[in-house]
Amino acid sequence: MRSDLVKKGSTRAAHRSCFYALGFSEEDLKKPLIAVVNAQSEIIPGHSHLDDQAKMVKYGILAAGGVPVEVPAIGLCDGIAMGHVGMKYPLVSRELIADSIEAVVTGHAFDGMVLIPNCDKIVPGMLMAALRLNIPSVVCSGGPMLPGRLDGRDISISTAFEAAGKFEAGKINKEELTCVEKAACPGCGSCAGLFTANTMNCLSEVLGLALPGNGTIPAAYQGDRARLAKKCGEIVVRMVKEQTLPRDIVTLNAFKNAITVDMAIGGSSNTALHLPAIAHEAGIKLPLELFDKISKKTPYLTFLSPGGPHHMTDLNEAGGISAVMHELAQKGLIIKSCKTVTGKTIGALIKDAVVRRPDVIRSCDNPYRTSGGIAVLKGNLAPDCSVVKASAVAEEMLVHSGPARVFNSEEDAIKAICTKKINPGDVIVIRYEGPKGGPGFREMLNPTSVLAGMGLDKEVALLTDGRFSGATRGACIGHISPEAVEGGPIALVEEGDIIEIDIPSRKLNFKVSAKELEKRRAKWKCPPPKVKHGYLARYAALVSSAAEGAILRAPGEE
Repeated sequence: MRSDLVKKGSTRAAHRSCFYALGFSEEDLKKPLIAVVNAQSEIIPGHSHLDDQAKMVKYGILAAGGVPVEVPAIGLCDGIAMGHVGMKYPLVSRELIADSIEAVVTGHAFDGMVLIPNCDKIVPGMLMAALRLNIPSVVCSGGPMLPGRLDGRDISISTAFEAAGKFEAGKINKEELTCVEKAACPGCGSCAGLFTANTMNCLSEVLGLALPGNGTIPAAYQGDRARLAKKCGEIVVRMVKEQTLPRDIVTLNAFKNAITVDMAIGGSSNTALHLPAIAHEAGIKLPLELFDKISKKTPYLTFLSPGGPHHMTDLNEAGGISAVMHELAQKGLIIKSCKTVTGKTIGALIKDAVVRRPDVIRSCDNPYRTSGGIAVLKGNLAPDCSVVKASAVAEEMLVHSGPARVFNSEEDAIKAICTKKINPGDVIVIRYEGPKGGPGFREMLNPTSVLAGMGLDKEVALLTDGRFSGATRGACIGHISPEAVEGGPIALVEEGDIIEIDIPSRKLNFKVSAKELEKRRAKWKCPPPKVKHGYLARYAALVSSAAEGAILRAPGEE
């Protein structure tokens, strides 16, 4: 066993003393040592209950003959970090999470690990660690939050963000705003819609590192989640004994399945960052062209919040991700031979899955749209790439042309929106918010939500070299690369330039001649960095472009 490095031999007497100080017995030191990596905290609603999950995981490990050892992982709440300087940190925390797990797990020579995340960057950070370390690993999330209820309808955190726009537009009063904010998040769990956290927890199932139901069983369903957690603990011990490793499971074909399901359910645009970063840890290249190729042939089968009326509880009732994959497999869109931590193939796991609510999961013959939920656009404004959650864009905004309204920060754009300086037809451009320029690649949920709340999401587009929350809806195109701070064309856009968006044709251009662009480029000067010390400054110096997943490369690494 790997843990023999710290348990066996005369030179490990001091090491054993440390274990004995923790209450280990001699018998314990003969068993597999399993890290239970728990992201529990009291600042993230999605993580507030993870101690319960960890306890059940430990029961499973003990029952299977392993020794569980709980260790921590950090996390940020995107909802609380949103719209201020704090939003520079969530994406960069993804790297911290992966790095810290590498340090703790390698430093203590664990034999395997169960990863307990729930929210946005914690899930991909843990998946990156699993692929990097390549020791037996299982992902066991905390599950989605139940939707809130207000005036007889389901709501979620995106409703609260959009309520701010309604208030600014005078559509609701302060009392009504307060009612929304108190009802939107009724308890523990990752926010109730198909936002980034729930998308990644669902895709963990598809990649084969999590059990069926990981992404959809609500956090409040304590019995179901306890059973799933105990099973995860049992499975990781078996994986250690059999030496089943993450890279045996998460192959290029597994990623193709994940992208396919992502397109079918209309997942967060942030998957275009996270899946390439996870693949990178396994030495697999996952170009954005692959996302677009798969999107074009994958039907869009669910209409979940923020684009539609359904929430994760509805998807769970409908049969969950297994039912989605079963439906896709009928058309040959799922590679059924891919392995999973259960010891069964994807094909075997989904063979008997049933769509229990056809109103939530449509058939491939009757999809919401014939192409997938995410589109990758290119053009003279985005030579490398840009990404849009097409499933959350109103039909009338799939093709749009309008004058640019240019802002060099999110704060400037918010001010203009709230003071009603944006007109129907405008195309808002927010730049210098990319991975390097932000730094930290902030999400732009505040401006998009205010626009939606004001009723402008079907009349105004928003482009940025930053990114968008999974809760964003509307014609919101992010990840524009090269970013402004690197001299990308978005840095050269001027107020009033006509921008042309064609999502079906995958085009993003602005009507400026090549000669005029040369003139503008000759005058352009890169602004000084917004942050000059600390972790963000180091991140800005090392991070790759959005087109490559905003990964941190080691010196000399390709």
